[in-house]
Amino acid sequence: MRSMHPLDPLSAGELAAGRAILVAEGLLTATTRVPQVLPVEPDKASVAALVADRRIQYTLLDTATGHARDAVVSVTKRELLSCEDCGEGQPAYLFEEYDLAAEITKASPEWQAAMTRRGLADRVEHAFCAPLAPGYFGRPDESGRVIRSLTFLREDEHDSPWAHPVEGLIVHIDLTGRRVLRVEDEGDVPVPPEHGRYGNVPPRTTLKPIEITQPDGPSFTVDGSEVTWEGWRLRVGFNAREGLTLHQVSFQDRSVLYRASMPEMVVPYGDTAPGRFWISYFDAGEYLLGKNGNDLRLGCDCLGVIHYFPAFVADDHGHPVEIPRAICLHEEDYGILWKHTDLDGNAEVRRSRRLVISSISTIGNYDYGFFWYLYLDGTIELEAKATGIVFAGAGHPGSAHRHANEIAPGLFAPVHQHLFCARLDVAIDGDRNSLYEIDVEGVPTGEQNPHGNAFTWRETPLRTEQEAQRHADPAKARVWEIRSADRTNRLGVPTAYQLVPKPSATLMAQPESTVHQRATFATRHLWATPYRADERFPAGDRPNAHPGGAGLPAWTAANRDLVDTDLVLWHVFGPTHIPRPEDWPVMPVDYSGFTLRPYGFCDRNPVLDLPSGTASHCRP
Repeated sequence: MRSMHPLDPLSAGELAAGRAILVAEGLLTATTRVPQVLPVEPDKASVAALVADRRIQYTLLDTATGHARDAVVSVTKRELLSCEDCGEGQPAYLFEEYDLAAEITKASPEWQAAMTRRGLADRVEHAFCAPLAPGYFGRPDESGRVIRSLTFLREDEHDSPWAHPVEGLIVHIDLTGRRVLRVEDEGDVPVPPEHGRYGNVPPRTTLKPIEITQPDGPSFTVDGSEVTWEGWRLRVGFNAREGLTLHQVSFQDRSVLYRASMPEMVVPYGDTAPGRFWISYFDAGEYLLGKNGNDLRLGCDCLGVIHYFPAFVADDHGHPVEIPRAICLHEEDYGILWKHTDLDGNAEVRRSRRLVISSISTIGNYDYGFFWYLYLDGTIELEAKATGIVFAGAGHPGSAHRHANEIAPGLFAPVHQHLFCARLDVAIDGDRNSLYEIDVEGVPTGEQNPHGNAFTWRETPLRTEQEAQRHADPAKARVWEIRSADRTNRLGVPTAYQLVPKPSATLMAQPESTVHQRATFATRHLWATPYRADERFPAGDRPNAHPGGAGLPAWTAANRDLVDTDLVLWHVFGPTHIPRPEDWPVMPVDYSGFTLRPYGFCDRNPVLDLPSGTASHCRP
């Protein structure tokens, strides 16, 4: 049997063993639930020494009192290591709380009266009462474990609810007390009547099949969680909060990344309506990206010769649950990698391909795909794909709204953002790295630029955490360069990788807003910190119902030194979405992401040795 690597994802057996320790310690009672279960990754020295004390952190919530604790167990030693009260903020929501919120809502006389007043009493059977994170506003009656619910109608239990919002009806719920705090019932906007079904459209018949074949099999190999492919070596991980993670990524036997993940994202809405001004979902910290991971399907989510990785997460009671195909690994063609036709008309061309490592999570109405691409030339790319169904409210058909577009008759989708934060524990030829900002700039016409054509680049060292809080600037072709302190290339220049952003807007909410305080990480495209094992989540460990200030703003207040150190970069990116009719009833993918490219990491083009296709595959 293959031995367990310290960075392997949690197995079903380990989750079951961890739960058994909690039971033996009397920590799981009839009212205890488990909102979040995460591996405790060993320190870097232990990983290097292949010492694997496998530990698991369980967040324990007493649903009768709202009391929450974090318990850490060693499944290697079969013992409880610690159990401490959680700090400020609430644990992530339980799956069972989604149903509980709907039950509480539908049992409420105030909600029933509101539906009757609106003439909707005969449509409550299939009404969908969405469980929505409440944000934070410091209201006296909203201490503890609170959730909000908006109502959507369905024609039957299989109908898409998002097409039929009941505008202005907001239910505020105390989950611990299992009671409605209050019901807001404002306005009498008609419920949009048009359905939102999208899966039963007759398919077109004009598309011819595209077949992806690899008759000799794929070029990658998989050994447990370790993947090797064309000079790349890495480990693939998965956990309940971040979902897909990458570990110990190296190219040509040289380190590039120690760890890469998507530890948080925030979805703030820009609408002032009573049912939407408070929306600012933290889809990792409040709902858990990994726990909501999809079981992927060949020919639909992934195409080609596929290797799937299963993942194990814990249910609300701490029992292991398998996602059989949580991660998809495959190769795909990516067009021309390089080409030149010489003066005699002789062409040399090499085709590119990339290794794709992907996972998809569904959080309510939205679906998020996370696709890591490794290229033959040493480039790494992350692409986030946002799709699913836009969140909408109702309005009078043909009316104008400053913060929402009409996308179907009487259906208005508000402006909002999807702001992802990638955590990149870089290791460019080792752990001692420094950070630079590279800007392209014009040279004023004069002695240094007599003809007015000159431009150059400027390198600015980012030596401290405060200096490293940066915005992207496309007008300057701005990139951020991570340089090794321990290795130079054949030109005597430090080996490096560049983080190349694909910038869009950062957080649009005003500084005095509560979402600005809670999602401060999203106000910059770049942050950098020295590595600390406990600094994992940019909005803090528990953003749910947290007043703000945790995570990156708290850590970087120390303004620690970043020169020749073990660097972690935090990169914020993602779309600002003004919905359009073409986004309805299901939204085409909105792409965002970034690139990490070698810059002096290699001494020359590393893909000169690719085989030519000119003899057998290229035809006139």
